[in-house]
Amino acid sequence: MGSKKIRLALVGVGNCAASLVEGLYLYTDKNVADEVGGLMHYNLGGYEPKDVQVVVGFDVDSKKVGKDVSEAIWEWPNCAYEIGKVPFMNAPVLRGPVLDGAPEHLRHYYGKDYFDIDETEPPVDVAQALKDYKVDVILINLPTGSHDAARAYVDAAKKAGCGVVNGIPELLASDKEIAKSCEQAGIPILGDDWKSQIGATIVHRALMKLFEDRGLNIKKSYQLNYAGNTDFINLVMRGETKHVTKHDAISSLLKKDVPIAPGFAFVDNQGDQKTAYILIEAAKFGGAPVRLQLHLEVEDAPNSAGISIDAVRCCKLAMDKGMSGAIEAPSSYFFKHPPVQFPDDTCREMLEEFIEG
Repeated sequence: MGSKKIRLALVGVGNCAASLVEGLYLYTDKNVADEVGGLMHYNLGGYEPKDVQVVVGFDVDSKKVGKDVSEAIWEWPNCAYEIGKVPFMNAPVLRGPVLDGAPEHLRHYYGKDYFDIDETEPPVDVAQALKDYKVDVILINLPTGSHDAARAYVDAAKKAGCGVVNGIPELLASDKEIAKSCEQAGIPILGDDWKSQIGATIVHRALMKLFEDRGLNIKKSYQLNYAGNTDFINLVMRGETKHVTKHDAISSLLKKDVPIAPGFAFVDNQGDQKTAYILIEAAKFGGAPVRLQLHLEVEDAPNSAGISIDAVRCCKLAMDKGMSGAIEAPSSYFFKHPPVQFPDDTCREMLEEFIEG
């Protein structure tokens, strides 16, 4: 076992980061954790939630940069469900590189007073900052579509010797070249794109597998999602990779090609509450029709935090084991688009075997 603490850097201090930070403080007490519920593992390979220490954050929002993470997580447009209060953490939010991580439609939508990126103030040297703060793992929660920015942080992590957990629909761990470069750098990478604790994808996968296992002939299926957070603005404006990760997460379980269509909409007054509609049309014995419709409502950010709290610990566990490159077992369970897709019951078994060593 390596260091008992996991020094974590947040890449993007938005809703997902806010829920994780609040949860880390809520779950410091095991009795509280048992009463509240919501964790898949309290002790994961020797690491408890209190062992994860956020030491630095990176963002481009001028209202967050320069503040402590404990303050920045409450800045608008963060609108996550409030889990609990957070003390001063002595974890500064540093200005990261903009690249494509601050799309024009977000600047326009919130206006200059909100999204004021001062181009005269250069970003920090991320790799050096990771070294200075002795970071073990970086957690990427950048806006959807941050192709260049996400890769820049992976490059910085390789230079600094940090593990990578990628929560967004950019294909990093599932990109063979990137995974190979991480292996050569001696760092593990987990991803890609959160498979929420209980979200549309995991429920949709379970239902589609149930239909097929029971001998039904699935004709078509679709999934519609809408919310009012900035993630959904991005999904509408530049969500091509999200379509890929959702589609592949569902279709990979099936024995034959089925028309599957994910869709997204931004509804301003929904805030961080996400609503999903799932439709499955199929034929059962004798060709008799079956039509299933499901309505699901969840708070979006805690859904990712319930996964990231384990993914971060698994990344550090991989480092303790001397593993590098794409780490298949936890990636398959925690993410929509892992390097290799498996049925969820198999993913669960693989994860537990990985944790137990």
